[in-house]
Amino acid sequence: MSSRPMKGLVLAGGKGTRLRPLTYAMAKQLVPVANKPILHYALDELYKGGIRDFGIIISPETGRSIEQSVEQWLPSDVQVEFILQEEPLGLAHAVKVAQPFLGSDNFVMYLGDNLINVHLKQLIDRFNDANCEALILLKSVENPSSFGVAVLNEERQVIRLVEKPKAPPSDLALIGVYFFTPAIFDAIQKIKPSWRGELEITDAIQQLLSENRPVLSHIHAGWWLDTGKKDDLLAANRTVLDEPLPMHVAGEVTSSSSLTGPVDIAEGSQILHSKIVGPVRIGKNCVIERAYIGPYTSIGDGCQVLNCEVENSVLLNNCELSNLTGRIEESLIGNGCRILRASQAKKTHKFLLADHSDIEIPSNL
Repeated sequence: MSSRPMKGLVLAGGKGTRLRPLTYAMAKQLVPVANKPILHYALDELYKGGIRDFGIIISPETGRSIEQSVEQWLPSDVQVEFILQEEPLGLAHAVKVAQPFLGSDNFVMYLGDNLINVHLKQLIDRFNDANCEALILLKSVENPSSFGVAVLNEERQVIRLVEKPKAPPSDLALIGVYFFTPAIFDAIQKIKPSWRGELEITDAIQQLLSENRPVLSHIHAGWWLDTGKKDDLLAANRTVLDEPLPMHVAGEVTSSSSLTGPVDIAEGSQILHSKIVGPVRIGKNCVIERAYIGPYTSIGDGCQVLNCEVENSVLLNNCELSNLTGRIEESLIGNGCRILRASQAKKTHKFLLADHSDIEIPSNL
């Protein structure tokens, strides 16, 4: 078994425009799924795969918040270097910017907003022992024109890549985990920006193929989740909560409350006269009182949910929901948001909304 050094390159730049308004105030990689930042899932997978030397691509807009989040995650045996990408000029450009860090080592590149249940150690061993310059993860998707797409031969070797094709030659999309030798740097030097003005990693891998440098593939059979939009994020939250979640109750639960199914309640939280039906994850120092919290709900730290019903939703930190009629479903509620029933009986609505907010009001109200 090969023991060549292997570094991890995590891409945590970009602006996250599809998740606005949440990403006006936070990096898309830090939006939580099941109360854990998306970025930390990527870091955990790489760590479990044996990676101990990390380079993390950051942007000027969100770099400091990424650094702070990584520092909270950081195990004692990990080395991290933060690498500034001044402009989002493509995945291959990010690799080019990281070349001084990567040096002559093989590396795995992992998109920091990826959620994927992959066993990286097996793939790292396969890549290091293979006679190839790259290994890419692929998955069959329903909308291949939205992704880079691979064409394989009968031996499952990659023979062609196309970025976001209008007429896809296959349904096998590249899903954001790549293994490279330093040969990728020479390939990047030879490509030009695409029509989007970006250096595409698919073009760089295609350059390797044009030089008859072998590129292997692995077709991923497990789940892979895009988290770019609200509905995608809720689907990711459901999928992660569906993973084995042991009952863990560190907070206070009154005898008048009931817990059913897998429920995780962090320390300092109080469940008062409420019904919780899992899978549910509740963060630290929350107050859930006279409430129903239904399946596939994640509630962040410091939230108050009083006399409300919530199901299949994600609440970020320090939210307050109070005295609401009807059930809140399929909702993504940002940090510090307050949704309250007004004391007056007037049939009016008051809103304070950021750009790209989305509100749906029942027809009977």
